[in-house]
Amino acid sequence: MNSPQRNTQEWQVLDRAHYLHPSTDHAALRQTGARVAMHAEGIHVWDSDGNRMIDGLSGLGNVNLGYGRTEIVQAVAAEMQDLSYCQSFFNTTHTAAVLLAQKLSQMLPGDLNHVFFQCSGSEANETAVRAVRRYWDLKGQPDKRLLIARELAYHGSTHMAASLTGILPMHGAGGDIPLPSVHRIRTAYQYRNGPDMTEEDFGLLAASWLEEKILELGPENVAAFVAEPAQSAGGAICPPMTYWPEIQRICRKYDVLLVLDEVVMGFGRTGQWFGADYYGIQPDLMQLGKAITSGYMPLSACVLSDRVADVLIDRGGEWAHGYTYSGHPASCAAALENIRILEAEGIVTRAGQTLAPYFAAKMESFADHPLIGDVRHVGLMGGLEIVRDKTTREAYPYEAKIGAFCSEEAGKRGLAFRANGDTMSLMPPLIITESQLDEVFDIAREALDATAKAFGVI
Repeated sequence: MNSPQRNTQEWQVLDRAHYLHPSTDHAALRQTGARVAMHAEGIHVWDSDGNRMIDGLSGLGNVNLGYGRTEIVQAVAAEMQDLSYCQSFFNTTHTAAVLLAQKLSQMLPGDLNHVFFQCSGSEANETAVRAVRRYWDLKGQPDKRLLIARELAYHGSTHMAASLTGILPMHGAGGDIPLPSVHRIRTAYQYRNGPDMTEEDFGLLAASWLEEKILELGPENVAAFVAEPAQSAGGAICPPMTYWPEIQRICRKYDVLLVLDEVVMGFGRTGQWFGADYYGIQPDLMQLGKAITSGYMPLSACVLSDRVADVLIDRGGEWAHGYTYSGHPASCAAALENIRILEAEGIVTRAGQTLAPYFAAKMESFADHPLIGDVRHVGLMGGLEIVRDKTTREAYPYEAKIGAFCSEEAGKRGLAFRANGDTMSLMPPLIITESQLDEVFDIAREALDATAKAFGVI
């Protein structure tokens, strides 16, 4: 947009006077002032002072295709010229939503053939829980209401999604969270939960924690297991390859629905189209979002298998659930064009075959850094866990905020490098080049070295 001509300080004054940011200490922000983003292209974002930042996080794990793709802008504009809005209630549909639902059904594994659209990943997870509860009610098993999620999970900020989330600060944001129907197990975090085991054995052990919890609660009471293929906000936690097939076996054994939150991992982050493809599983429900449009428009989807959808359709009558902006025409048009470009330019294939191995080698080069206790990665997502003692795995105290310090040092040098606790995370756009990855990791090393020096490690 053509913003009014103001300098950075003027924008910051307006920002702190009126704009409440997500997950922000606003008192601290008033002291520092917000960074004012002005324009972006490819993997770079420029601020109001002309500083260029490499977006090492793909926005929030959503801008997989990078910034400034005019084809998506044009697709959105064309759709809005034809149909600026269309509600999906009252037996009404429109072509963009129909075509996108068809396309997703063709792309997804197994019999995930029925698509319900929302605007955010949080809403998609709310929809999934509503669908799960409705399914078991219609099956004549209303006692199957309990949900199992994991430590350090992230599923969103709405009431149920935040309850499923296992990042504890989110439970203190108000609203009696978590809800009592949500139960939790340890996650496949080998560095903390099984460091002396082989990956294969640890994957099976971590999966067994789900079976133990199902038996503790009673299979007749457990509705679903809800989890991300790999955990981004929890600290780039990437399970061993033995984990997910065993999880699927356990869910089927006890007739527990497997609900896979692919809001971050979907559309190429693992180097395959979906985390379910990478780990070789077929969930009963799958939530999509973020990179479904590469962030160009808000859109998410909850996709139901035939098993679940057939019961809701054939036995359920009206399902009294929906949103004003379900399947917004412009958002669906953005998603269709985004997927077309990802396919036509072979971006997901290149991410998996070329960039992921290069990214992995770069990540592993930090294993001997004096601050780094663990290196984790899958596809183009990775985390470097900062520890106080590499031998004992002792962490820095929370009050030290060493991860936040490192993130700030990276920002000074032109890289968005996220601190998930004390794990420094990267999720670059899938269009990044090898030479650009070199620059990313050079800055990451400079930031870690500066942090080590400031904390007296080197």
